[in-house]
Amino acid sequence: MMKAKVIVMPKAAVLDPQGNAVRDAMRHLGMPEVRSVRIGKYMEIDIDGQNGDFESRLHRLCRDLLSNPVIEDYELQKGDDRNHKKMPNAQRPTSNSDKSRAGAQQSKTKRTRLRSPRRPTARQARKRNK
Repeated sequence: MMKAKVIVMPKAAVLDPQGNAVRDAMRHLGMPEVRSVRIGKYMEIDIDGQNGDFESRLHRLCRDLLSNPVIEDYELQKGDDRNHKKMPNAQRPTSNSDKSRAGAQQSKTKRTRLRSPRRPTARQARKRNK
């Protein structure tokens, strides 16, 4: 079995509004040193069979289906499935704000949403005045 990894990223000349929004959020959350963030796509494709001419077909698949060549570049990595080891997820460090959010989610008190009073519609006002 073969495994192909495809990484699709916006070209450097293309604006990345999603990446900019994530960068701004990271700065807001206490990481002002973040200079830029680029958001892309990562795909793993498992292929049955031997090596064959998979590489040329995978390049065509990446170019025609998985990426938009006008605004995106792709990188294709291929290898034998036996050589790829699944890495465990890293433990996310918790900050004080994460702990307080976790505690708030575990508390059994029901939160109610505060709403401003609504003005009655014209029909409701006429009905009330009768």
